[in-house]
Amino acid sequence: MKAIQIKGLQEIGVTEIESPVQPREGEVLIRLQYVGFCGSDLNSFLGRNGMAKENVIPGHEVGAIIDAVGTNVPETLRPGMQVTVNPYTNCGHCASCRNGRVNACEHNETLGVQRDGAMREYMILPWQKIIQADGLAPETCALIEPMSVGFHAVARTEVCDIDKVMVIGCGMVGLGAIVRAAMRGATVIAADIDDEKLTLAREMGATYTINTKSEDVHRKLCELTGNLGPDVIIEAVGSVPTYQLAVNEIAFTGRIGCIGYAKQDALLPTRLFVQKELDIRGSRNAMPSDFNAVIQYLLRGSCPIDKLISRIISPDSVQSAMEYWMQNPGKVFRILCKWGN
Repeated sequence: MKAIQIKGLQEIGVTEIESPVQPREGEVLIRLQYVGFCGSDLNSFLGRNGMAKENVIPGHEVGAIIDAVGTNVPETLRPGMQVTVNPYTNCGHCASCRNGRVNACEHNETLGVQRDGAMREYMILPWQKIIQADGLAPETCALIEPMSVGFHAVARTEVCDIDKVMVIGCGMVGLGAIVRAAMRGATVIAADIDDEKLTLAREMGATYTINTKSEDVHRKLCELTGNLGPDVIIEAVGSVPTYQLAVNEIAFTGRIGCIGYAKQDALLPTRLFVQKELDIRGSRNAMPSDFNAVIQYLLRGSCPIDKLISRIISPDSVQSAMEYWMQNPGKVFRILCKWGN
């Protein structure tokens, strides 16, 4: 069967791999319909993803149909059902797993990064990794995982209705955080360097926006928070300046949610950790509850899906699509690959 493989530095294309056989006990065979390319896939294509295995098959943002089920699979999972996939593994034995936070498993292997992913026609997975998404279009299902990462950061920072929340970065993950914070009743301040993304952030729940490239961020935050600073800042970019911004601008006793991976270590004013008595919380991947919360949000029908899908491609056009993204990194939310007819 066909699959997409990163074959070398800035080289990606279709390859042939062995088709899966019938699912065994506890397994589910899915037929892929749409699979999204995310920032980690772009970094793997560019040779910048140190976590990705060599010549990886990318993809972990999935819209699929159940094709067959093995024995001892719950009756709630049936052939023909629309699903998405939880793409993370968990060992069950590390400190994170023993504490019930399986999303942060020490030995996690995410589809399309540490192990071959979902950019293929068919795939077999344990039934526990299959998430029902009936009522959603398959292309919409491919948006669930990245939004769930933003939803999880809001849960980690315990956002509530009295909070002023600043989300730095309005890509797919940041937009997920904006949606979830707004759903919880918080006042959301979206920050980005792109005005088009900021306009979309308002549509998806942000009350205020700041262009960090053209506006005085500190002055604007003082105006919006009564000189107190945001109660919560969620960093969804992954750069040294944005992490420094978060620590400098957060309110005293505020909470910072860290999603982005900075490519180098950040020099931070650690005195502010103490003086402000900050809660600095990492936020990794997502829990099943976050996936389900995103599904419930998408079922409302208010999400501007068409604005989040930048391009739908066939497997044969993947090289040109990734080159376009490489040349226009700020203009792409999600590129989806369509499988089958």
